[in-house]
Amino acid sequence: MVPLRPTHLVVNLSQLHRNAQAIRARVSPAKVLVMLKANAYGHGMDGVAPYIEPHVDYIGVAVLDEGVHLRELGIQKPILVAGGTLPEHVPYYLKHDLTLTISHPKVLEAAEIAAQAAGRPLRAHLKIDTGMERAGVRWYEAETFIEQSLRCPHLDIEGIYTHFANSETLETLGAEKQWGFSYASDQLARFYEVLSFYEKRSLPRPRLAHAANSAAILNLPDSYFDMVRPGILFYGIYPDQGALRTVEVAPAATWKSQVVYSKISQPGHPVSYGSLWVSDHPVRTVTVPCGYADGYFRRMTNQPKVIVNGKKYQQVGRICMDQFMVNLEADHAELGDEVILLGKATSGEQISAEDLAEWAGTNAYEVMTNIAARVPRVFVKEEK
Repeated sequence: MVPLRPTHLVVNLSQLHRNAQAIRARVSPAKVLVMLKANAYGHGMDGVAPYIEPHVDYIGVAVLDEGVHLRELGIQKPILVAGGTLPEHVPYYLKHDLTLTISHPKVLEAAEIAAQAAGRPLRAHLKIDTGMERAGVRWYEAETFIEQSLRCPHLDIEGIYTHFANSETLETLGAEKQWGFSYASDQLARFYEVLSFYEKRSLPRPRLAHAANSAAILNLPDSYFDMVRPGILFYGIYPDQGALRTVEVAPAATWKSQVVYSKISQPGHPVSYGSLWVSDHPVRTVTVPCGYADGYFRRMTNQPKVIVNGKKYQQVGRICMDQFMVNLEADHAELGDEVILLGKATSGEQISAEDLAEWAGTNAYEVMTNIAARVPRVFVKEEK
């Protein structure tokens, strides 16, 4: 048995459960679909999915392969594949009992043909584009699309949904709107307009209308409908600094490592590739076995702080593929001492996903989803 790599991600499953409970309390009676795409936002799909399945109503992924993998793990809850699908891929949704997102008339046609050939219904959700301009039938063309869906007797059109482009942005009543900006309130109004198709014709609308992503759960209660789709909020990270904190969540992941080399670097001796950092006095530098191949971005060089033995220190020198160095100044550290790259130390010091995002010039989503597969995930539960 190979020992656990010094660099690993500890995922607190109990915290994920608390986050899901807090979201449910906010949106009830709406159902909760948690997004487990991109390896559960970097947290590790294989450990998160079996644990959280009993506590949610639906699971969402981005691509077909992720849905198939969840079925192979033994997940029984409904799984919505939210990404775009080609017509030739439709039969695999039947084979693996996955919910198909239909965002194009050709996919709708292919789905009806596949379900008829299989002799059993295919569960599907219609995707309406209300202002994202990414995928889905646009709201002003939706009537024809919905009429086509009504002529597909072999499909179970369980849902209809849209996605917000800017639900993180808080809108001020009466403020002048900027041309060329997709406001969540406008998108919501367009989605209501699309849903009125069913009411006007005295038809039952699909059982699950949904629109709310993480930011809309916080900012836009009118968007809850029958189900919400928390992504990054489920993992305890707020989608934007400006979003309301109407749901109390906390991060579930701690990225840890250990010191593997400790030395005194002499004045004038540059550290790492490119000689981008050099001290003018003797300092203790330690080497941490994590690098950009693990998702610790090279572009953060000389910017991040890490926590060594409960205290924050500066990363120095070019971040390498597999290692980086830290300046401890006059402090001491031994081989094996704990290093925290992301998360909270027992001392109270903390490095957040937002901190890493600022140093990397990106957002917390990219930070979390770029933690590489070679970083082992360690799943823990708190004792009751």
